[in-house]
Amino acid sequence: MGTYLNPGSTMFRGSLRSQIYVDKSGLIEKTNAVINTEQKYMCVSRPRRFGKSMAVNMLASYYGKDENTETLFQHLKVSRYQSYREHINQYDVIRVNMQDFLSVTNYIDEMLSMLQTRIIGELKRKYPEYTEESQESHLIFVMQDIFSFTKQPFVILIDEWDCLFREYQQNWQAQKKYLDFLRAWIKDKEYVALAYMTGILPIKKYGLHSALNMFSEYSMIDSGGMAEFFGFTEDEVKRLCAQYQMNFEEAKAWYDGYQLTNHHIYCPRSVVECMLHQKFYTYWNQTETYEALKVYIQMDMDGLKDAVVEMIAGNSVRISTGTFSNDMTTFAGKDDVLTLLVHLGYLTYNSNDEAVSIPNREVSQEYINAITTMDWHEVASSVEASRRLLESLWNLDQDAVAEGIERAHRELSILQYNNENALSCTINLAFYFAREYYTIIRELPAGKGFADICLIPRKLHIDKPAVIIELKWDKSAEGAISQIKNREYVNVLNDYKGNLILAGVNYNRKTKKHTCVIEKIKI
Repeated sequence: MGTYLNPGSTMFRGSLRSQIYVDKSGLIEKTNAVINTEQKYMCVSRPRRFGKSMAVNMLASYYGKDENTETLFQHLKVSRYQSYREHINQYDVIRVNMQDFLSVTNYIDEMLSMLQTRIIGELKRKYPEYTEESQESHLIFVMQDIFSFTKQPFVILIDEWDCLFREYQQNWQAQKKYLDFLRAWIKDKEYVALAYMTGILPIKKYGLHSALNMFSEYSMIDSGGMAEFFGFTEDEVKRLCAQYQMNFEEAKAWYDGYQLTNHHIYCPRSVVECMLHQKFYTYWNQTETYEALKVYIQMDMDGLKDAVVEMIAGNSVRISTGTFSNDMTTFAGKDDVLTLLVHLGYLTYNSNDEAVSIPNREVSQEYINAITTMDWHEVASSVEASRRLLESLWNLDQDAVAEGIERAHRELSILQYNNENALSCTINLAFYFAREYYTIIRELPAGKGFADICLIPRKLHIDKPAVIIELKWDKSAEGAISQIKNREYVNVLNDYKGNLILAGVNYNRKTKKHTCVIEKIKI
């Protein structure tokens, strides 16, 4: 075994020995299905903290031929599949982490030269009879020579494939040279049984230099049937919550929200840290700071600030992902910035609605951390005031609630304020702090219609009152309360007998004033 050639199972054994291990070996069935076929090229991009390197280590352990690893996999999900025994320990595996080479070199030629030298050295030590020990050669020709004698193709695993695009953001020449190297090494080579790359960004679009167009791509925009391997599924998180006696509803509020096809995906790193620390908290900043987010949301792009404010308020924003160039510097407009934030994990993309939103409380807190250090004083002020506004609602203080919403409206004048949807956005941001205790649902089916906004206490906060907020535009707050009662919206919250607040809010365009009526009722 070597460092790059058949690196063995040490890293994967470490994962299996961890206090929390969630079995994602079903991924191997996906790679087995394409090995030695035209679809043998796979590029899987997802954010940091989502288990990319662990997947690469698992594949290296499974396919590598220099070690018998059946005992590691015999009780995992992959062992149930027909292809399991056909491919286990049957290939020479080359596993490289591109970040390792980028970090210790100063320019692209040095990086690629070092990578080739290191891999060629290990290949020559294993196959001296098929290679010249002293002969200088290119990696491609060494692998071709070995394959021509052994007729055994390689599995090539590349981790952090996109690190050069993230660190050499403006060096187009280096980026193109790197893509050309990968194309020459991998594309249309008979010695390749499987090429599996993983990173944060999808493959760079470069016109004629769309050099890696043979890859099938699986990303946070389109997971292509691989969603369950991108993070923890809801069932997996439920089992962990039961095992560690943590409240699942709270875990869902903090770490859920990534919508990939039919799956709700949770951030694995955050869930694991939550279980081990026995605390619901934002673990995002242990691996990345809000400064990374701040760089992008304060870009001078028309409509970007409005979109971010709407999402902080809980709305989703429609975007087009088609113009994104798959890098961190080329932005034609706000949609490209928001698409990048999807790939970085700061937003989630709903392919059915073609819209983005902030996935959960943990990530939302990163936005708040960012805007408090920017010149978005009006947004930061509204968020800060939201704690007091929620307390005013609990205290049935109609004037204070109306005044708080009025203040939020003034401070958020960047939003077009011309309908109930805009009013709803203002109220959601004005009551931002309610997310500490509530699941907030807009347009909840209830009684004989849809309640505009419902605040439903999560189980850990069952002492808090449930709230139904009905919005009106150029009508009356009293009429909003009547609508809640007449259409029997309260029936959907029967579990909160004796602890239910009704709030009617109206905005009058002539007076430009909000009015509020609040009642506490017993169901």
